[in-house]
This record gives sequence, structure tokens and C-alpha cells, in this order.
Amino acid sequence: MVAVPGRSSEKSRRSAEFPSAASLGAAIEDYLKAIYQLSLASERVAPSTVATKLGISQAAVTKMIKRLRTRRLVRYGRPQGVVLTDSGRRVALEMIRHHRLLEAYLYKALGYSWDEVDREAEILEHAISEEFEDRIDQLLGHPTHDPHGSPIPTKDGRVEDVDFPALGDLAVGQRGTIRRVDGRDPDKLRYLGELGLYPDTPIQLLEREPFGGPLQLLVKGKKRAIGPELARHVFVAVQEGGMLR
Repeated sequence: MVAVPGRSSEKSRRSAEFPSAASLGAAIEDYLKAIYQLSLASERVAPSTVATKLGISQAAVTKMIKRLRTRRLVRYGRPQGVVLTDSGRRVALEMIRHHRLLEAYLYKALGYSWDEVDREAEILEHAISEEFEDRIDQLLGHPTHDPHGSPIPTKDGRVEDVDFPALGDLAVGQRGTIRRVDGRDPDKLRYLGELGLYPDTPIQLLEREPFGGPLQLLVKGKKRAIGPELARHVFVAVQEGGMLR
């Protein structure tokens, strides 16, 4: 992250203890962010899963892990896989904050659709300064979530990732409110938008067709159908009194 003149000595001390993104480079930032995201889904992050997520060879990942270990950003061992250190986690969350704030800014202030913002934010997240980050945050009224419902980490590196059940896990008749949608695939997002399945939208599962058929939903008074595979990318807070919470 670009340094801003006039920082306090306390912030300078913390910067020395936890390196900022500007001193690391985009490639390292992307690795740390990928490892953090993979760690949310699995207790063990293997180099092969990092390679798959980033679309690169395992040999390249192995080489980078050695660099990250030298810089004390990760730990690595056969049983536990790749684990972020406190410094590595801090940088990863810094980049995620950049990304999600930029998505919110592009969506709310510049009129981008929710299926366009991920691509743009992926490019810009490495370039913005801390001052620019602060101004976006202030302009948008300190948003807590991006357009897809993912939580925006705080400036001091705190984030609340709630594990909501997927839409496909609801029982017939259950009601809930969409909280988060997987925001990586533009085609899926455009289709989900056509169905009206945005965060904060109330829904009800009306029927589940047999033999892997579509789920019939009630969305703002209209009946919609969604396939079970796509339903795994929509996450719902189930209405109190339901079978899932």
C-alpha cells in the first residue's frame, strides 16, 4: 500500500511489524489473498489447490511458497499445508478490503453492474493508496459489504465471515433472506440478477423437482426456477423458526 506522509510513530511501528502491500508486489499479494480464501473452505491448504485457484503450475507455487516463508508471511509443512502468519493474514485482508471497497465504489458511484465489478477491482486493488481507500470508504458511508454480500474487512484487519447455508440446503417451505452470492463468475451473476436473486432479497423454497431437477422459488411474489448446481452459489439466512439457522 502506498505510504501517506504524516503517519504517527505507532503506525510506523505497526508497519514494520506487519509489512504493507506496497513493499511486496502484486504477485505476492495475489498468493496471500488466494491462500486466505482457500483457508476459509478447508483446514488444509495444499500447494496444488493454490495452483488451481491461481491457474498456474505447482512448480511456480512451490517456488513462491519458499519466498513467502523467507519473508515470514506463511508457514508450510506436510500435515498442515500452507498457513498464513499474522503478517501474511494482515496483507491478505488488506487486499480483500481494497477489492471489496472498489467493487462497492464501482457499483454504487460509477454505475457498474454487479457482474462487471470483480474484473475491474482485481486490477485496481494493487494500485490504490491508503488515502484513496479512506476516501472511498468515507464517500460510501463506511460500507460493511460489497455488492455480492461479502463482508469488507475493517481497516485494522477484522472481518466477520458468517457461514450461511446454501440455497440448495433449504427444505421445501422454508423462507429466508439472501445474504451472499458467489461473485466470481460474470455469466452466473447476470443470470442470478435476471432472477432477482440479489443480497437482502427475501425468498421461499416452494418445491424441489425430483431427480436433480430445478428448485422452484418465490422471489418478491414471483415464481422463479433455479438449478441445483447454481443454487450452491447463493447463501441464505433462514427465517427464525426454520430448520436451518
